[in-house]
Amino acid sequence: MIRPFLPWPDKRLRTAATPVAEVTDEIRQIWNDMVETMDAMPGYGLAGPQIGVMQCLAVVDCSQKRGQAVRMANPEILHASGKLREHEEASPNLPGVSAVVERPRAVTLRFLNAEGVLEERDFVDLWATSVQHQIDHLQGRMYFDRLSRLKRERLIKRAGKPGRG
Repeated sequence: MIRPFLPWPDKRLRTAATPVAEVTDEIRQIWNDMVETMDAMPGYGLAGPQIGVMQCLAVVDCSQKRGQAVRMANPEILHASGKLREHEEASPNLPGVSAVVERPRAVTLRFLNAEGVLEERDFVDLWATSVQHQIDHLQGRMYFDRLSRLKRERLIKRAGKPGRG
């Protein structure tokens, strides 16, 4: 089921998600909905709070063919590379605008996977950018929070103008 996105500035987008105690069939169904919603955007990732699910759930799929989504509960960054990478980021919660954000090029994450098993995995390039973007959402942050105050204010103002996008 494709779920609707919360529109910025919904307060839930500024609220940290609740950790998941265990992976259940209900959690797996939410992940399935999230993958379907992400693929319909189309986008590279989706975090629960973006669609009003206030649990630490995220999905990421940066593969060429799709169908390779990584389902994560309670993702946390264990290690981030010192080498940075720039990428233009956007969010369906604030459509019509984007900004270049600099993040570590590679990260090692620990998360509960679809089987409910604690997994550690390395992500690089676009995959690393996307998982970091989703973790920001799970912590109540948006990509534009990583911009200077002036750039952030301009971006939000531009998003609010009719006919933009």
